[in-house]
Amino acid sequence: MVKTIGYIIFGISMLLWLMIPVIPFLGFSVGKAAGITTGLIIAGEITFYLSIFLIGKEFLVKIKNKFKRKKDVPPEIDHVD
Repeated sequence: MVKTIGYIIFGISMLLWLMIPVIPFLGFSVGKAAGITTGLIIAGEITFYLSIFLIGKEFLVKIKNKFKRKKDVPPEIDHVD
């Protein structure tokens, strides 16, 4: 049950982050848009970390591995003598 709530909160976190690029098109003044964007960033971070706390550390590791760059393995060099 706790993990389900964690996944729901994670989904809310993603929605908050996805709302940020929409703010400029809603016709708010610059000051209001900056305030709303700041609020969305703060709320998105809080809900993200709360979801990680509820779901568990292994979920955070999965997320990190998704975004980690894969290092290029240098090709083996055949030396002909």
